[in-house]
Amino acid sequence: QVQLVESGGGSVQAGGSLRLSCAASGRTFSTYTMGWFRQALGKERTFVSAISWSGRSTSVADSVKGRFTISRDNAKNTVYLQMNSLKPEDTAVYYCAANKHGGTSGPYDYWGQGTQVTVSA
Repeated sequence: QVQLVESGGGSVQAGGSLRLSCAASGRTFSTYTMGWFRQALGKERTFVSAISWSGRSTSVADSVKGRFTISRDNAKNTVYLQMNSLKPEDTAVYYCAANKHGGTSGPYDYWGQGTQVTVSA
């Protein structure tokens, strides 16, 4: 069982940056693939980025490629999403997720409660 808690969301102007963090409970964090997803108001949740348990493999959605970077610190049981050059269309609730066996493509078994990111024009 893994519990995930996101933080770092907030309001920022277009072109700005935010870094989201996701803290995980449990001793086996380093064995989980971690992902970030987002859900805009009235839309379905979509994939943003993911990182393998070792950190050696990452994947990122085309819509954020070159602007968002995922990383993890297994010693701190934390995964990060650095978001640069933010756009109004990045506005969404961002969710952290974990999976044990599915790799970066999932499926994901555990989800955080989400953190709101709002980007103003």
